[in-house]
Amino acid sequence: MLRQLIVGITVSVCNIAIHALVMATVVQLSSRIAETKGIVRQSRRLTTVMIATVSIATVPVLMAAHFSEVMTWSLAYAIVGAAPAGADPIYFAFVNYTTLGYGDITPVERWRLLGPITAMNGVLLFGWSTAVIFEVLRRTARRGD
Repeated sequence: MLRQLIVGITVSVCNIAIHALVMATVVQLSSRIAETKGIVRQSRRLTTVMIATVSIATVPVLMAAHFSEVMTWSLAYAIVGAAPAGADPIYFAFVNYTTLGYGDITPVERWRLLGPITAMNGVLLFGWSTAVIFEVLRRTARRGD
């Protein structure tokens, strides 16, 4: 069990580092957009920042971040042999990370805790993404007060 926790914590910390870098970039870009001088009306500025933050940040940037984090998990699965023979570690990591849990693939017995650890990491990072988007929009709305 200790080996599973060490691997899980190590991969989770790597993913948190990836996510922190991406979140800092999203916040900086959103702040620059919000400070644009050409946007006079508060509602227009808020709308612009919402579109930029949610569509531009979420679609390519956050999706890329989450994909990188899934790939980190799949690499760990491949290294330790957590996925059963013949299973695709990328698919297995996606199912765990997103908490989809089809159940069509189960981990090798000695690595069975990596699935729930992956799911906890995914939930944390999806929540973090949502919180940052919300905070960017909240700050933008307050700028107009």
